[in-house]
Amino acid sequence: MFITVRRFVEADAAEVSALITKTLRIANSKDYSPEYIEKDVALFTPEKVIERASWTHFYVFCDGERIVGCGAIGPYWGSETESSLFNIFVLPEYQGKGVGRKIIETLEADIYALRAKRIEIPASITACAFYKKMGYNYKNGIDTVDAEQLYRLEKFR
Repeated sequence: MFITVRRFVEADAAEVSALITKTLRIANSKDYSPEYIEKDVALFTPEKVIERASWTHFYVFCDGERIVGCGAIGPYWGSETESSLFNIFVLPEYQGKGVGRKIIETLEADIYALRAKRIEIPASITACAFYKKMGYNYKNGIDTVDAEQLYRLEKFR
């Protein structure tokens, strides 16, 4: 399998929205309630994906013409020395095949990562072990989920 990477364009919005929705409903369903998942799904309409892409460097990862993963990086609350990773999703049938690793490597090579001394990820329960494998640790040593049911992970560079 050869995965290509490119920047998100508005024409990708519906496919990216569908990818995120499918991933949330299948992969994340073992860790979150249906109500929580549907609330998250509502945050990833095509319009909201376009809005998110407007202030981040948003990438899509393709197997041929099919988008199989996505991820974004942006400044952490406007900081020049800190960045955050967002919207990292891989279609369930592509998980465990190196796509997630390629997403992290791509985002960590982006200018927002290169200028950052610290990168933070709001991590789902589902993805926490993967991010830890990629070198991220619990922010301030806090290894419990926050009010949003997310772990806050970080990596110093």
